[in-house]
Amino acid sequence: MEIIKELPEVFEEFAEQRKKSFLAMKEIKDQNIPVVGSYCTYFPQEIAMAMGAVTVGLCSMTDETIPIAERDLPRNLCPLIKASYGFAVSDKCPFFYFSDVVVGETTCDGKKKMYEYMSEFKEMFIMELPNTQKEESLKLWKKEIIRFKEYLEEKFEVEITEEQIREAIRIQNEGRRALKRLYEVMKNDPTPISGENLFNVLYGSTFKFDRKKLPEEVNALTDKILKEYAEGKMEPKKKRILVTGCPIGGATVKVVKTIESNGGVVVAFENCSGAKSIDKLVDEDNPDVYDALARRYLNIGCSVMTPNPNRLELLGRLIDEYKVDGVVEMVLQACHTYSVETRKIMKFVNEEKGIPYISVETDYSQSDLGQLNTRIAAFIEML
Repeated sequence: MEIIKELPEVFEEFAEQRKKSFLAMKEIKDQNIPVVGSYCTYFPQEIAMAMGAVTVGLCSMTDETIPIAERDLPRNLCPLIKASYGFAVSDKCPFFYFSDVVVGETTCDGKKKMYEYMSEFKEMFIMELPNTQKEESLKLWKKEIIRFKEYLEEKFEVEITEEQIREAIRIQNEGRRALKRLYEVMKNDPTPISGENLFNVLYGSTFKFDRKKLPEEVNALTDKILKEYAEGKMEPKKKRILVTGCPIGGATVKVVKTIESNGGVVVAFENCSGAKSIDKLVDEDNPDVYDALARRYLNIGCSVMTPNPNRLELLGRLIDEYKVDGVVEMVLQACHTYSVETRKIMKFVNEEKGIPYISVETDYSQSDLGQLNTRIAAFIEML
C-alpha cells in the first residue's frame, strides 16, 4: 500500500486514532461482533481474536474523571487506576461501554481492588497472574489462559480451535514485527523522526481494530521514513534518551515533550506502551499453543514481577542498541512497584551501563510542568 500523505499528516492521524476509533467501535457493535476490553499487556489477546472478537485497551490517561473516581477510591491512589475507574463508572469511555466483558489481571493491589468495584456494573473476567516467572508460575498462567478460552466459549456459545488461535498468533506476530521495525528507525543518529511522533504511532496502532491490515500500514510508513531519511530529512542531532517506568500516554506524554523541548530526543520507550509489549514474539513452532502464549506473556518484564530480570535484560539491550546517553524513568504517584524498583534501575543504569539516570514522579495533572522542565533540562544539560 503506497502512502501518499506527507509524514506529518500520517503522524497526526495516528495521534488522533483513539478518538477516531470511537465511531468505529459503534459500527463493530452494530455488526454484533464481540468486544473484549482489557487493562494490561499481560492480556493474551490472541485467545479473544481467535473467536473473531475485537480487543481494545481501556486504560484512560487523563485527569478528567479522577474527581468522579475519588468518590469511591482513595485520593492517594495511582492516577492510572483512578482514571480507569472514573471513565468506567461515569460511562465516559465508549470502549468500556461497548465491551461485552472486561478482562483484568491480578497485577498490582490497587487494580485488584478496583476490579471488585467495577464488577458491580460490568461483567469482569479476572485472570490470576502469578507474580514470579518460575516454571510453576508458568503452569498456573497456562491454566488461566485455558480457563479464559473456556469462559469465552461458554459466554459466546462458540468453539475456539487451536487452528484459530495459531492464526491469531501469526497475525499478532506480524503486527509486532512491523512495529518493532518502525521503532528501530531510532537506532539512526541523528534520528529520522521525533520520539513524540514515534510514540503517537505506537500508541495509536493499538486502536487499529483490523489487525490484519496493521502490518502493511506500519511497514509502508517505515519505508517512507527511511526513504526521506536517505534523502537527508532528519531531526537535529540531540542527546539520546531512553524512557522507562510506568505506562506513558495521554497526560504523561508531557514527559516526552519536556525531554524533546530541552535538547533531547527519545530514541526508545521501554514502557508497556513501547518495546515491552512488542519485543518478544509468540513461538509459532511450539506444538502447544497455550504453552507458547503463556511463555510469551508471562515473560514481560513488569515491576509486578519478583524478581524482575527480564526488565533489566530489555533495558540493557535497548541502551546498547540505541546508543543511549541517559535514562529517564517516569513513575506515577502511588505506583509502589515501579517506585520501589527505581533503586534497582538506577543502580543498573549507573553502575552496569555507565550512563546517567533520573527518576521523575508525576501524575495526570499539568501542575508540575515547571518542576519537570527544570529537572529534565538540568539532566540533559549535564549530559
